[in-house]
Formats: sequence, C-alpha cells, structure tokens
Amino acid sequence: MVTNGTIFIIAIVFVALIFLGILLSFVPVMLWISALAAGVRVSIFTLVGMRLRRVTPSRVINPLIKAHKAGLNVTTNQLESHYLAGGNVDRVVNALIAAHRANIELSFERGAAIDLAGRDVLQAVQMSVNPKVIETPFIPGVAMNGIEVKVKARITVRANIERLVGGAGEETVIARVGEGVVSTIGSSDSHFKVLEKPDLISQTVLSKGLDAGTAFEILSIDIADVDVGKNIGAELQTEQAEADKKIAQAKAEERRAMAVAQEQEMKAKVQEMRAKVVEAEAEVPRAMAEALKSGNIGVMDYMNIKNISADTDMRGSIGKITGEKKDDN
Repeated sequence: MVTNGTIFIIAIVFVALIFLGILLSFVPVMLWISALAAGVRVSIFTLVGMRLRRVTPSRVINPLIKAHKAGLNVTTNQLESHYLAGGNVDRVVNALIAAHRANIELSFERGAAIDLAGRDVLQAVQMSVNPKVIETPFIPGVAMNGIEVKVKARITVRANIERLVGGAGEETVIARVGEGVVSTIGSSDSHFKVLEKPDLISQTVLSKGLDAGTAFEILSIDIADVDVGKNIGAELQTEQAEADKKIAQAKAEERRAMAVAQEQEMKAKVQEMRAKVVEAEAEVPRAMAEALKSGNIGVMDYMNIKNISADTDMRGSIGKITGEKKDDN
C-alpha cells in the first residue's frame, strides 16, 4: 500500500530531476568539464554569463580549446566579441592555427576583420600556402598588321593577408591581365612576332605591377594557348570601302536628283515663255483693231498685211514640201 510519505518522496525526486535537467540545460556542465580536461580554465559563471548574453557557449569554448591546444594566445572575450559581431569564430581559429603552422603572421584582430569583411580567412591562409591558378578566357588582341591574336593565360596568385581587407578580387586581376595582353599584342609589329615568342606577353604584363591594390600577389603569368583569329585590318578596309561606295552612290543620286529638278525647272520656264508669246500674239489683233479705229492704218494697209502673211505661209509650206522630197531622194 502506497502511503502519503512515499508519494511525497516520489514527487520530490521528480521535481529534483526536472530541476536538474533545467540546470544542466542552462549551465553547460559537460562543456565546462571538457574545457578543464583540455587545460582551459573557464569559470562556470562565465558559461552562465554567455547564456545570459545569448551566446552559444559551445561556439566559443570549442574553438578556444582548439586554439589552446595549438599554442595560440586567444582569450574568451575575443572569441565572444567576434561571435556577437556576427563572425564565424571556428573559421577564424582554424585560420589562425593554419597560419601558425605555416609561419604566417596573422593576428586575431586581422583575422576577425577579414572574416567580418565577408572574405573566407581560412581560404586566404590556404591560398598563401598553396597558390591558386586563375585561368582567363581567350583574350583577343590585334597586331599592327591587322591580324587578330587570341591568348589564354594562367595567372598564379597568392593571397596577400595585409591587403585582403579592402583589396580588389579576382575579377580585377583578370581584367588587368587582359588589358596588358591586349596592349602588348597591339604594340607588336606582326602577329608572327607574338606566335614566335609568346613569353614576351607574360614578361611585359608581369612587369607592369598589376597586383597593386588587389588582395593577391601575382607570382607568374603563363601563356596557355595562342590562336590566330580574323584579319581585322582587311575587314575594316572592306567595311570602309563599302561605306565610301555608299557615300559616293548617295552623292551621285543627289546630283542626279538636282539635274532632274533643274530639267523640270527649265521645262517650266519654256512653258512660261510660250505662254508669254501667246499672250503677246493675242495683243496683235487688238492693236490692229485699235489702229484701224484710230485711223493710223487704212483698210488697204490691213489687206496688204494679210497678203504678206498668206504669202509667207505659202512659201513656208512649199519649203517644207521641197525639203521632204530631198530627204526621200
């Protein structure tokens, strides 16, 4: 038979278990024990304070243990402040360990700044140890003889930790190398010179200091492939000749249109003069009528004028007939 005392004891044990579970979930005792076992002295109250500051203790203590085992001098406050700033604490610590192993000078402040700038600080350290090869697409350039030359280059770069914050990226390096390749090809007298010594391109481009202001240090520029493209000079001359032809045709059409307009204008002037002649001829009968009326000429004078006109017309008709007969013979 279960007594009231037994029920009370069971209730106390149940409440104690619940309280212990809540306490262990709020106070990371196991994480504290792991830190002590690794030789990292962290107060249990420090872990409780992280909980109150809404910091996940494992995100700070585990990287702190790795840093301590690697011989790095990193404090809990540094890691916690970087976590609160939105950084990746584990990645920064891994980068510090990799830099320490490779004898690369990298402080926690610089590593945190690189991480907060949005760059992968671990990848940057790895690139400092193991340089990266960037391959450009085919870069076209035109030599002085008008022949197009396409060049593909491989750029070996190493991350520059000092300029990683605020330095330009890979796109800038590729653009600068492309600009140098185009300039070098354009200054060549012939495309044969480029095909004969492609290493001149890499030497010329590398001597220009293209890595200034970038987050990388260019170690070498190697020409991977060289192809001959189109005859750009001939195409430009052909296009220029075609353009000149069209201009000449347009000018000729303009002159023809002006000639046609001038011809039409002359025809209009001829018609205008004929109209004036007809108008003048219409004034003759009026003048004769006025002369007869005023007595300046008599009727016999008028008849003589008519006879002369008829005689002139007859002579003109006879002349036409005689001309036609001569043409027939």
